[in-house]
Amino acid sequence: MEQSLQKMINGYHEFRKRYVTGDNSVMQQLAYNGQKPEIMVVSCCDSRVDPGLILQCEPGDLFIVRNVANIVPPYVKDLGHHGVSAALEFGICYLEVKHLIILGHSQCGGIQALLNHEVLNKQNDFISKWVSLIKDDVKDESNVDEASKRALVNSQENCLTFPWIKQRVDACKLQIHTWFFDIEEGKISARQAAGHFEVLE
Repeated sequence: MEQSLQKMINGYHEFRKRYVTGDNSVMQQLAYNGQKPEIMVVSCCDSRVDPGLILQCEPGDLFIVRNVANIVPPYVKDLGHHGVSAALEFGICYLEVKHLIILGHSQCGGIQALLNHEVLNKQNDFISKWVSLIKDDVKDESNVDEASKRALVNSQENCLTFPWIKQRVDACKLQIHTWFFDIEEGKISARQAAGHFEVLE
């Protein structure tokens, strides 16, 4: 545990050397000018899937929301607490991002929980309820990675239930992308208009 914490502290010092100290401080510029990212990412909170690292971005490049299984829920306006929907509203309506990337990945534990509730034998107050937002037809898929790709399509469809997302997509002010990251190969595949996934070149 101490070794892991020390690694984080060392990383923090490297971050300060690279982005904070000196005349061209990236963080000072961001503090002065505010954030103006053009890309928003909905990603899984899996520790192996870090959008900023995978895409080699600088601070301020991405507006990111992470959750179990990178789910975009359907639009529901009620008295509930909607963290993902609030993040979408802020990124799209206030920051006016031009691209929304839904980033799924291989070996997703959330999708495994959807397909087999037995993996949640330790604790399950919230997880199964959350992943149940994914349409039932995804549960018919026995392959976790293929189910993850089908869940991405489900999330993309849910995006269009948000009136202010659909309005911007229809006006060509916002593009929605569905990407799948293969952890073992370190490759991203993008869903094409025809429905299949192709490796990004």
